[in-house]
Amino acid sequence: MTAESPNWGDYVTATFSRDFAAEGVDYDTAAQIHRGVVDEWRVALARSGLFTNRAVAEAARCWQNNPSSLLDALLADADEMTVKRYRTVWDTLDRTAGQADSIRTAARYA
Repeated sequence: MTAESPNWGDYVTATFSRDFAAEGVDYDTAAQIHRGVVDEWRVALARSGLFTNRAVAEAARCWQNNPSSLLDALLADADEMTVKRYRTVWDTLDRTAGQADSIRTAARYA
C-alpha cells in the first residue's frame, strides 16, 4: 500500500477558510503570505491539535515554497467577489515585488 502525500490545502480549507473569508480582504495578511511569512498559519495549524509536529513542519515548508497554495486553500470556500479581490491584491503584490527588488538592486549600485 502506498501513502498519498497530504494536500495541505485541504487541511487549511477545512480548518481556517470559513473564518478567513468572513473577515473580508486583509491586504497585510495577503502581503505576509505573498512574502512566504507563514508562521501565523503554522502556529494555528499546530494549535488545532489535529496534526503532528512533522505534518505541521511539512505544511509550513510547502507554503514557504509556494505561498499562493496557502492563499488558495484559505479562499477555497470564499465567495466569488472575495476571491477576485484577493486575486487583485495578489497580482498587485506580484507586480510591486519585482519593482521593489529592482529598486533595491539599483540602490546598491548607486
